[in-house]
Amino acid sequence: MSDHVVRQVILSTDDLDESVRFYSETLGIPLKFRDGDRYAALDAGAITLALATAADHPLPGQVVIGIKTSDVDAAAKAVEDSGGTVVKAPYDDAHERRAVVYDGKGNGLVFYSPLPG
Repeated sequence: MSDHVVRQVILSTDDLDESVRFYSETLGIPLKFRDGDRYAALDAGAITLALATAADHPLPGQVVIGIKTSDVDAAAKAVEDSGGTVVKAPYDDAHERRAVVYDGKGNGLVFYSPLPG
């Protein structure tokens, strides 16, 4: 099994209420949690469907794939070594280590790993 597992698809929205309503009420995808007017996570089965405004989206206006990995730094370096671009070098936020990258064709990816503890 790969050390890189797709766990999330992140969509942009300029109206979180409207987007949550569409995906939860129209399509029946249950809401997992919401962070104010910035971010919402819906339970789409094997992956999380994330809705994010520009304030919380890693690459606003784009569809981004979230990939869970055990080594964010190595994943970002591998992307860069293969011709991709590191948009935001590995960093720690409140809960995760993350890196935002483009693959060699300009597709946005976020590598993440939970912080210990």
